[in-house]
Amino acid sequence: MTTLKAKLKEDLNVAIKGRDELRSSTLRMTLAAITKEEVAGKEKRELSDDDVQKVIAKEAKKRREAADAFAQGGRPEQAEREVAEGELLDAYLPQQLADAELEAVVAAAVEEAKAAGAEGPRAMGAVMKIVNPKVAGRAEGGRVAAAVKKLLAG
Repeated sequence: MTTLKAKLKEDLNVAIKGRDELRSSTLRMTLAAITKEEVAGKEKRELSDDDVQKVIAKEAKKRREAADAFAQGGRPEQAEREVAEGELLDAYLPQQLADAELEAVVAAAVEEAKAAGAEGPRAMGAVMKIVNPKVAGRAEGGRVAAAVKKLLAG
């Protein structure tokens, strides 16, 4: 079974041979971020696929934030490139949850937290603890928090 990191390297080689500049530069930056994460800390380690996914998700999020910043700064061509890089990285991540799916998970967690005695705005932490493991890697933290706030307020 090939690891996610190995898949990224294979795809990078294909992109280089195919002279796909966008794909090769994006994958190079992502592999560099993975290597940086592997050597962070006291001992060098091999990242698991889950850890590699977290790095890819972080890189994809950086691209989205940069795209927003470039768009607001009046640099649409740079924003387009960041969006394209983000979409390219999203292809390596698990399918993101649709809003309806996310709300269903959050609603169940709110009920679970209420059953445990947590209610109102103070229940936010309890609900997030229940929701986060269930949606890990499939919904961004900001989206999850917004859905939880919405349901707790309602």
